[in-house]
Amino acid sequence: MRSLPRILIVEDESAIAELISVNLRHNGFQPVWAMDAESAQRELDEILPDVILLDWMLPGESGLALARKWRSAARTKVVPILMLTARGDEADRVAGLDAGADDYIVKPFSPRELLARIRAVLRRRVPESAGGLVKISELQLDADTYRVSWQDKPLKVGPTEFKLLQYLMRHPERVHTRGMLLDKIWGDHVYIEERTVDVHVKRLRESLGEAGAMIETVRGAGYRLTATPAV
Repeated sequence: MRSLPRILIVEDESAIAELISVNLRHNGFQPVWAMDAESAQRELDEILPDVILLDWMLPGESGLALARKWRSAARTKVVPILMLTARGDEADRVAGLDAGADDYIVKPFSPRELLARIRAVLRRRVPESAGGLVKISELQLDADTYRVSWQDKPLKVGPTEFKLLQYLMRHPERVHTRGMLLDKIWGDHVYIEERTVDVHVKRLRESLGEAGAMIETVRGAGYRLTATPAV
């Protein structure tokens, strides 16, 4: 029998955690609750979840700090993280994404929105059917081994940025709107803002270093990956 997707809820408010758990169970998920950083780490050490729902404001270590830690650890870096936060300002949302969150949900949120976002990040985990190696100029991506290199030197690229780079490298020299990228990389993007694309493109460029110049911003249109970036 296929196991139910395991969702780790890191939330210190029991009423919110219980509401989330009930909705998850009724929709085919297996919720696990941790009320602080210590108990969340114990759950992660025992069994990796399919998705982490991470509250920003936690006793002791904040959700932001936890996201950074889990993103930098080899074992947990590919687990999707959805940040739960009452902080809805753009600066806070960008901070959450920069810390490694795949998405954020502003409190209060509806159960339907939460479920839609969980399903969306689960769809993102499914790799593109096209595997193998793709190389443009001196930038190389191997979808089978999950490696990226520039001038034969390995680069560290996050999971969402990897999918973004893979799509751009398989469709070079074309201009892709933010909406198109949301469709291809994030799937059902009804609840995700186009600003999300800009944040991940910024992170991808930083990860690529010199090769980041190959991802060009086309003013008023979107983004393009080119072998011959403008100087």
